[in-house]
Amino acid sequence: MKNRKWFWNVVLGTVILVLPLLLVFFNSQPTQNATNPPQSIQNESTSQENQSQETSADLQDPPPADSGNQGEQPQADPATQEEEEQPQAEPQQPAPEEKPTIVWGIDTASKIDQAFLQCVKDNYGEPAVFGRYLETKEGISMGLTKEEAALLHEQGAKILPIFNHFTDATGYENGVTEAKEAISYAQKLGIPEGVALFADIEPKYPVDEAFIRGWVETLLASPYKPGIYGILTPDSKLSAAYQAAVSKNKQLQDQTILWSSNPDPGVTPKDQAPAFEPGAPENVNVSIWQYGIDGKTCNIDTNLIQSSVLEALW
Repeated sequence: MKNRKWFWNVVLGTVILVLPLLLVFFNSQPTQNATNPPQSIQNESTSQENQSQETSADLQDPPPADSGNQGEQPQADPATQEEEEQPQAEPQQPAPEEKPTIVWGIDTASKIDQAFLQCVKDNYGEPAVFGRYLETKEGISMGLTKEEAALLHEQGAKILPIFNHFTDATGYENGVTEAKEAISYAQKLGIPEGVALFADIEPKYPVDEAFIRGWVETLLASPYKPGIYGILTPDSKLSAAYQAAVSKNKQLQDQTILWSSNPDPGVTPKDQAPAFEPGAPENVNVSIWQYGIDGKTCNIDTNLIQSSVLEALW
């Protein structure tokens, strides 16, 4: 009997302990299913609030500009503004042409040997250029020889080749013929291409533009360059003929080297030579000036030569 009573006491105590737990369990289960955790509720609330703010922002006008800058133009990028304000560089002017230097030289109708060179050096100075004639013209000039050319080149001098085998400087075909003869003489001497050959047109010779064109155009078509010697003054026959030739062939003016014998202040030693002032017309560009004729000693004429034409001498 005691044992039964003890059993029921245990059962009753168990029921008393378990029953409240069961009641709590069944009461809390529906509440959890019906509610979200606090973090989920907060996220949904924040999302809804953000959507509401975005919608409100879309419906509102854009914010007004800063009241302190109302009516002002937007400021430019400083780098761009600096480029715009920087003054444009002015186009560069071409550098002025350098004036050629002037060298001193002589020309002679005499044969040149060591004694002649010493005579010139002792009485006048040492020439940088020697003018010499192609082939001998009886009673007028001794022709240049290969041996003489070698001697002059040993001195470091340049040779200016002169052609004087005519007395009539008129007619185109005549100019062509004389030019071809000069070319033949130059080739026999071994004068290299690119050297100028000078037609000696003396004041007493008749001259016209046709001869000048024949001479110049033939030489331009050859290995050599054209040169002309004579009196080139504003009123000389040669100046008139040359200018008429240039009017028919503009190339003549740029391609022809001019050597004038006017004015004639007289032969001087090298260190007493005058300034380079040939008396040619303004549009006639003289590069070589024979300023003195028939020196009393050594049989020479004296010349001033622009350095720009030295490369066209031998």
